[in-house]
Amino acid sequence: MTPATDADLRRRRVFDFLDARGIRYTWYEHPEAPTCEIALQYCRDDSAQHCKNLFFRNHKGDRHYLVCFDAEQRLAIRDLEQRLRQGKLSFASEQRMERWLGLRPGSVSPFGLINDPEHHVHLFLDARLQSREQLAFHPNDNRATVVIAREEFMKFLAAAGNGYEFVELY
Repeated sequence: MTPATDADLRRRRVFDFLDARGIRYTWYEHPEAPTCEIALQYCRDDSAQHCKNLFFRNHKGDRHYLVCFDAEQRLAIRDLEQRLRQGKLSFASEQRMERWLGLRPGSVSPFGLINDPEHHVHLFLDARLQSREQLAFHPNDNRATVVIAREEFMKFLAAAGNGYEFVELY
């Protein structure tokens, strides 16, 4: 038996969190997919909205934001700054990502919020996601995809405890 990798442990922690709260989901494995463009190649015909997840910090570096939206959309950071009204934004460093979400680049997802017991990270979700029946995210491991009903995802957000809001991102 091979020893568990960090990615295996991150994935198991997500599944344990969801299972412990009775949150229903399905999942499947695929080759490593560190970008949405690559991940979309491995999508099954699961009818879910696959999401892109970007991690930002404000100018002072004292606030951090996770932004989730349709994986096939693109966002200009300056447009995002105007829509979120959080001041000047920049991508957070790998060290900040590890500190606040317990994640590595290429595996960012809202499930990283389980690694933020201080509820420091604020989540912004594109308003269009509210109309989708199912959403898809990495389970903090870019070698798998979780498909979760929107209602079940909302249960996850309540259990995680971080602040979040739906906003028009584009």
